[in-house]
This record gives sequence, structure tokens and C-alpha cells, in this order.
Amino acid sequence: MRPVVLCFSGLDPSGGAGLQADIEAIGQSGAHAAIACTAVTIQSSQQVFGFEACAASLVKDQATAVLDDLPVSAIKSGMLGTTDNIAMLTRLFAEQIIAKGMPFVLDPVLVANSGGSLGDEKTLVSAFRQLLPYATLITPNTHELRALSGEQDLHIAAKKLCSQGANAVLVKTSHDFDSGDIEQYLYIQGEMVHQSTLPRLDGEFHGSGCSLASFIAGRLAMGDTLIDAVKAADSWITQTLRAADAPHPDNAKAQLIPNRFIKV
Repeated sequence: MRPVVLCFSGLDPSGGAGLQADIEAIGQSGAHAAIACTAVTIQSSQQVFGFEACAASLVKDQATAVLDDLPVSAIKSGMLGTTDNIAMLTRLFAEQIIAKGMPFVLDPVLVANSGGSLGDEKTLVSAFRQLLPYATLITPNTHELRALSGEQDLHIAAKKLCSQGANAVLVKTSHDFDSGDIEQYLYIQGEMVHQSTLPRLDGEFHGSGCSLASFIAGRLAMGDTLIDAVKAADSWITQTLRAADAPHPDNAKAQLIPNRFIKV
């Protein structure tokens, strides 16, 4: 069987982000996606209206059913929604229900691209810090990176998260709208080991962060090194955004949905 990535993520009815983005991106990476659903959201491609988180016991039961059945090679988490769900995932690692050393991509979702809250930020940040030591890679946007670290400078923030136990942090400037091209920096154990520049495309995109993190997790499951996985994801995500769908073509400010099935 293809390598399996077990994803902890929420349902986005629009299909732009969340578990559908995970499934599509991981499939494109060559791996197979299995999902433990953490929340059901009420959202369109443009706005979050609300959500209801799944109980931690239900999420755990979903995850352990997959772990007992499929050859899971990597873990990815996106929207967890509650501190109980974050603590539950932390325990799965601490109690080695998830194999020690298994690649784990942590996308510490705090808010949607549209600005809608996906949980209480202060309590989520505190809980995420307990999960950091188990992460092979953290893929925060600039807001999340600053919130998690308490630092405004992105490079100092990445180094601080590494000092707090994270193995690696991918710094992305895609949410700094006053900058030119998108700059990315990969820090491993506090040292910058890779940097890249991606073109800043016109428009905003719904689910680009989910897609990037999931593709990286898929490539790690397939056996790539972390640097190679990030490089492959950079190339892939650029093509998916270039071919993005416009739900509201007459509205230049409307968020676009990445076309994750584009052939590259």
C-alpha cells in the first residue's frame, strides 16, 4: 500500500481548506490520506461563520482505528479547535500510541485566511507549546508564528520555537501583504538551512496553508528528506495557485480555491 498520512483536521464545507485540502494534497504527493475529523465548520470559501469541535475521545477513537489498521508513515495536524484535542494529540505522542520519531507536520491553525476564529487563540497557543517537541516541522503563517513565539521578528521567532523543542520551522511571508515576492526560510534546530523565493500571485487563496503542509507531510511519508519535501511542495503549491478557481470571478477581492489536481 502507499504510505499513509494520518491527518487531524476539520471539515470545510466549501472544500477549499481543511480535510479535503489534506486529502487532495497528500494524494498528489503520492501518499494516501486518512482523516481523524476534529471539527465541523460552518464556512464558505470566503468566510467562517462558526464551528463545532469534535470531542477529544471521538477524535482519539478515529485516530487509533486508523493506526491499528493502516501503515501510517506520517502525521499531519491542522485545525484542532480545542485545548482538549491538542492535549489528546500530545498524549498520543507521549504514550507512544503514535510511533516515536514518526514525521509530524504541525500546522498550528488559529484563524482562517478570511479572519474567522477557529478557536480561542490564547488557550490554543498555550496548549500548542506542549505539542511542539513532537513536531518534525511547524508550518505557521506569520500571525501564528508571532503568536506562538511572542516575537515580532520572524527569524527570532523561528529560532525561539526551535529552542522550545520544535525540530524545524518553515517561515512563510505569504501573509505579509506589504512585501514583494513570498520568502520562505526553513530553520532546523535553530539554524537556517534553506531559503526560497516564490512569486506572489494576485489574489488571496483559501486553503493554501493546509495544502502546503499536507503535501510536505505526504513527501515525508514517501521518504523525502525535510529539505527535499519543502522544495517539492514549493514547486507544487505554486502551480496549484496559478491554476486556482475563482468562485466569484467578478469580485477581485474574493478568495480563490487552489486547483490541487493540476498536472505539474
